[in-house]
Amino acid sequence: MRAYVDKDICIGCGLCADICPEIFSMDDDGKAVAAYMVIPDDLIDSAKEAEQQCPVEAIKIE
Repeated sequence: MRAYVDKDICIGCGLCADICPEIFSMDDDGKAVAAYMVIPDDLIDSAKEAEQQCPVEAIKIE
């Protein structure tokens, strides 16, 4: 599984980075970015929680 952030939708609230900082961070523009890696099994639940908690549904875990 990988995480994707639609930067056109992201409002930069930082919730995803608070929930799962191993996968999500904020870039210089204040938008979320996802680590370009396969999500380790022990982080899948927190990455999915970040996806579910995103207020604008900018995150996809596939």
